[in-house]
Amino acid sequence: MKQPGHVKIAITTNGLTQVDANFIAARQLVIYDVGYDSAEFVDVIQFKGGRSGKGLGGGQGKAGGGCWMEEMAAEEAEGGVDPLTARIDALEGCGILFTKALSDPAAVRAFEKKVFPVKMEQTRDIDDVIASLQKMMNNNPPLWLRKAIGIHVKDARYQVMDEAADTALADAA
Repeated sequence: MKQPGHVKIAITTNGLTQVDANFIAARQLVIYDVGYDSAEFVDVIQFKGGRSGKGLGGGQGKAGGGCWMEEMAAEEAEGGVDPLTARIDALEGCGILFTKALSDPAAVRAFEKKVFPVKMEQTRDIDDVIASLQKMMNNNPPLWLRKAIGIHVKDARYQVMDEAADTALADAA
């Protein structure tokens, strides 16, 4: 259950200390609960056979330089599980995803689960990402962060109502 002023974040990682992996290639997804002045490790989700190298269209993958979608289809046929679906399902309950890179289909599917994807241009320590997020939360949070935090925003000027509250207000009027 979401606590007021908190957001669960997901971080793609191979080494457990940095945002250093592509969403579909990550070996782990680390989950944290981040508040205005606190952060708590929640869980780490392991994925089988995270890709290495430039398997996503870079010419180094199983498909011999083909499309990464073909690689995913091959993996699904081998194991019967779509690796993208498994990763999207792992985002359940999170509000923000920090990753080095993700495909357009992955971004759309994450957004459909009300998870805001954030692509990092460079590898960053998880502690730095959390500190930056908390700084944004405590100052002037952008709209995407206000929505991820929910209606319980520290400063009333940045309050955003959720859909249920909007419906309840409309029904009462």
